[in-house]
Amino acid sequence: MNNLKAGASQVDISPKDSQFLFGYPHVKRYSTAIHDRLWSSALYLCDGKQQAMFVANDIIFVSKQSSAKIRKRIEAKTGISAKNIMVTATHTHSGPMTLDYLSNSSDPIVPKTDVKYVQFMEDCIVQSACEAYKNAQPAKIGLAIADDTGIGTNRRNPDGPADHKLPVLIVKNAENDSNIACMLVCSMHPTVLHEDSTLVSGDFPGLARIYLQENVLGKNCPVLHHTGPAGNQSPRHVTKANTFEEAQRLGLILAKAVEKAITEVEYLSDVSIDVKTKILKDLPKRKFPMVEQSQEKLNNAIKKLETLRKNKAAKQEIRTAECDWFGAEETFTLSRAAQSGLLDVEYKKCLPAEVQIIKIGSLNFVGWQGEIFIEYALEIKNKFPNTFVISLANGEMQGYIVTKQAFDEGGYEASNALFSYETGNIFVRETIEMLK
Repeated sequence: MNNLKAGASQVDISPKDSQFLFGYPHVKRYSTAIHDRLWSSALYLCDGKQQAMFVANDIIFVSKQSSAKIRKRIEAKTGISAKNIMVTATHTHSGPMTLDYLSNSSDPIVPKTDVKYVQFMEDCIVQSACEAYKNAQPAKIGLAIADDTGIGTNRRNPDGPADHKLPVLIVKNAENDSNIACMLVCSMHPTVLHEDSTLVSGDFPGLARIYLQENVLGKNCPVLHHTGPAGNQSPRHVTKANTFEEAQRLGLILAKAVEKAITEVEYLSDVSIDVKTKILKDLPKRKFPMVEQSQEKLNNAIKKLETLRKNKAAKQEIRTAECDWFGAEETFTLSRAAQSGLLDVEYKKCLPAEVQIIKIGSLNFVGWQGEIFIEYALEIKNKFPNTFVISLANGEMQGYIVTKQAFDEGGYEASNALFSYETGNIFVRETIEMLK
C-alpha cells in the first residue's frame, strides 16, 4: 500500500548585491562575485495523516527569530503545523551575514546584519517550502549510509571523536522512479574557504551538490544538505590550502561517497511520519570570568600566536592558535556583556530552546539548536542507531555547546560559548526520553 507522498523544491538565495561574508573576524570581507549559487532546498513528506517539512539552507545561520517567522508563514500557507517544520543552515562561511553575533560586537569591521537580505532569505525559504508542498506526488524512500572519510577530522585532535557515517535519504517517485530529492546529514564544518576569499559559495557541500545534480540525480533534484553536530569537526587537518580547488576536492569526496552508497537501496512507500517536539524553557548558562582575567587570557593568546608565526610553525598549528585568539577575544567581549547585563538580552533571543524529532518509518532525524560537539550525537546514536542529529535546526545558540573536557581544556569553541556544557547533556537526556 502506497501512503507516502513527497514533494521537493529549490530556490536560489544567492545575494543580488555585495554582502558581508560572515564567519571570520577582523577582515573586511564583502562579496565581489558568486562562485556557486546558494540554495534553499525543501522536502515535504506526508503519510496521509501526518505531514513534515525539511528546509535546508546554504547560509551560516537562520536565527531563532527568522526560523519562527518562516515556520509560521509556511503553516499559514500550507496548513503544515509549524512544529512539524525543520529549518536548518549549512553554516557556510562564504555567504551573507544573517544575524548580529554578540561575540563579534566589539569587532569594528563586522557590520550590522543587512535586514533587506534577511527578509529576502526568509521569503525564499517560505517559497521553497510552499513549492515543495505543491509538488507532492506518490513517493518511496530509501536510506543509504555513505562513508565521508577524507573531508575532515576532529578540529582539536585529528584522532579525536568523529562520525563519518553519513545518512543519505533518497526520495523517488513511486510510479516512474524519477528522483524527487536527496537529503543528507554531514557532520563537518563547511570551512575550506577562508577570509581571503570574497566569492559567495556553499563551500564543499555546494560543490558536492553540483556534482550530484549533474552526474547522478538530475539537475532538478534538490539536494538538502544538513550539517550534523560539527562543533568540533573541521577540514583543517586534511586540506592542503584554503582554495576552491580544495573545496572541489572535498566536495567530490563527499559526492562520490553518496553516489557509491545509493547504488543499492531498498525503497519503501508504506512509511509513517511522526513528529515530536520538546521546548526547553531554560538552560544552564556559562559562568564568565572577570573582565580583568579575560583580558589577561587574550594577551596570552596573542603572544602565543605571535611566537608561532615568528617560529614559522605548521599551518594547522598557527590556525588553531588564531582560533584560540578569536575565542579569547570573544570571551573578553562576553565577559564585559555579562558584567553590563547585555548578555541577558542575548539569552532571551536563544531561549526557549527546542528539540525536534521527525520520524520517517524507523528513521529519526533530530533537530538541535546551536553548534554541537559530536560526542553528544554519538551518545544518542550508540543507543538508537537509526537516529541522526542535525545541528543549527530552528535557530542557534550564539555559540558552541561543548563537552566538559573541551570546557576544561579551553580553546576557541569553549571561549565562544554562551551556555554551559551541561546544556549538551540536557539535549541528550531529553532526546533519549523522546525516542523511547
